[in-house]
Amino acid sequence: MKVFLHAIWGQFFLNAYIAWRGYNELAYRPKMRRYFLATILLELALYATGLFFYKLLPEWMLDFIVIVCSTWYIASIYIVFGLILLHAVSWLCKRWKRHSGRIAARLPQYRFWTFMLIPAVVLLLMIKGYHDATYPVVKHVNIHIPKEVEGCDSLTVVLMCDLHFGERIGKKHMQRFVSLCNAQKPDMVVIPGDLIDYESHFVTRTHPEVELRQIRAPLGVYVTLGNHEYRANRHAKRRWLRETGATVLIDSVMMPAPAFYLIGRDDAINRRRASLASLMKDVDLSKPVILLDHQPRHMHEAAMNHVDLALHGHTHNGQIWPNVLALRMYYDCSYGYYRNGDTQYYVTAGIGFAGPPYRIGTRSELTVLHLTFEKTSDGEGYPNLAD
Repeated sequence: MKVFLHAIWGQFFLNAYIAWRGYNELAYRPKMRRYFLATILLELALYATGLFFYKLLPEWMLDFIVIVCSTWYIASIYIVFGLILLHAVSWLCKRWKRHSGRIAARLPQYRFWTFMLIPAVVLLLMIKGYHDATYPVVKHVNIHIPKEVEGCDSLTVVLMCDLHFGERIGKKHMQRFVSLCNAQKPDMVVIPGDLIDYESHFVTRTHPEVELRQIRAPLGVYVTLGNHEYRANRHAKRRWLRETGATVLIDSVMMPAPAFYLIGRDDAINRRRASLASLMKDVDLSKPVILLDHQPRHMHEAAMNHVDLALHGHTHNGQIWPNVLALRMYYDCSYGYYRNGDTQYYVTAGIGFAGPPYRIGTRSELTVLHLTFEKTSDGEGYPNLAD
């Protein structure tokens, strides 16, 4: 239901604009115009059916409506961009006095074929977006922590966040994620939130914990809560998380090895979560401190409390352009490596996706952190290097 409510204004205005432009551009092709308008009305009718009758529809039918309407919704954003660009070029051509006669004679043809080209280009964009969402890349990041650690000079940590298991991401995706993770031969795996998308019945019915238990990491697998763990059936979700075989950290501090600390915070959606200062009151700051916190909000807290490395997810790097531009204005760092004083951060784009299975201008990723520990002669850390 939330998917429909979030998209209602976009559905109305984007479809209205596309219908208006199509009606004008196809003026000399009445038969094609009728088919075009009928397609727009069919999509709106499908959307309205899901919006008003979602409680009465069988799950398979609602799922079909959601994937069709959400796919069209994303495609319509880029179609509108293309139509606005076409309108701007057409406006400039009409005012280009030197060639106004020749252009005016052929302008209807140019506009028609450009109008037909826009959906074709958007179709290719959506195909690539589907591939970039469902087939994650492996991103290697080298981070040096300038602290001496007895018996440990390096650590390979897999950061696998935002799995969003549910309607769109199933067991085959989970098998791919786990296989990709094990191929990196990690010492430790951390999953800071959003393992489940919305409803818990998808995991209780299909048991993706079987796949998660296949993760191999000598120092263990550690999970924290994300905002999606608070969306519907929160108690059932927590019970399921403990069935994955991972260690669930909710405002918890532990030492996977005597060499370093690992702190897992509750998600920021819980306003009563413990403060970072209270979690770190007994921490020995001579040892490396790694923080797992799903949302990259209030990042200054980690620096104020002398965390060495903070790991986040949540943003998906925008997932669908131009969301990435808005996120850059909202967060200190919405994606990638960041540093504030002696504290280093990494915000992953996530291995899964939320909602429709598309990423435009971003890519699903499994992040492999190659950590090294050694104090340099001047006490400073080596610069970060990312592949």
